[in-house]
Amino acid sequence: MGEILNVEANGVRLAYEVAGPADGPPLLLLHALGEDRTSWRAVSDALAADGWRAYAPDLRGHGASEHPGMYSFELLRDDVLGFLDALGLRRVTVVSHSLGTFAASLAAIARPDAVRRLVLEEGPLPFPADPPRPVPTEAPEEPTPYDWRLLPAVAAQRNDPDPAWWRDLTAITAPTLLVAGGPSSHLRQDQLARVAGRIPDCRLVTIEAGHMIHDDRPAEFLREVRAFLSPVPAGRPADGTRG
Repeated sequence: MGEILNVEANGVRLAYEVAGPADGPPLLLLHALGEDRTSWRAVSDALAADGWRAYAPDLRGHGASEHPGMYSFELLRDDVLGFLDALGLRRVTVVSHSLGTFAASLAAIARPDAVRRLVLEEGPLPFPADPPRPVPTEAPEEPTPYDWRLLPAVAAQRNDPDPAWWRDLTAITAPTLLVAGGPSSHLRQDQLARVAGRIPDCRLVTIEAGHMIHDDRPAEFLREVRAFLSPVPAGRPADGTRG
């Protein structure tokens, strides 16, 4: 990927990179907590070479995006939808990881027509965290490359999830691939299987890699994603007005 661009979405400045042909079908990459757009470099470059127009934003509080101090899964969802609106992307394929799967799934629930296909890597888990996650009340001693205030916000919502997150999974209409990391992941794999069973058109695959599948087993991850997304759909005009 190349130049860092910026866009105003949902009242927040989001930084992003884009790769692939200007008239390629749009694909959105949403990273995990504590990561940023660069975590997708190998994936985005490979999919851009397949003909996708790959957009990789830094979520709010991460990387070069604005750190507004206010965080929730719903705000991340609204940021994603605002990002699509700001760039004129009416219908996209979404590939997401961990925290990004909450934003992706909630966006697919809120606006089903906006999501063509959906890849969820190790998430979402709309169940109370067990054991509960600690909710920090002050900044860590070591500086973080992201806004530390994300941590209590995410922990509080993981400990006490909105029941609608589980209930409304049935509203996702996009064909979905859920990629699980197997027993070495810190996430409960039986709960990921429950999520896959709840989404109407969802296929569950396991790659024995733990939580960081696309980092630690990129070839296997790309093989599954490419098979799921094949064939690459027809592109769109270079002015970006259609997804």
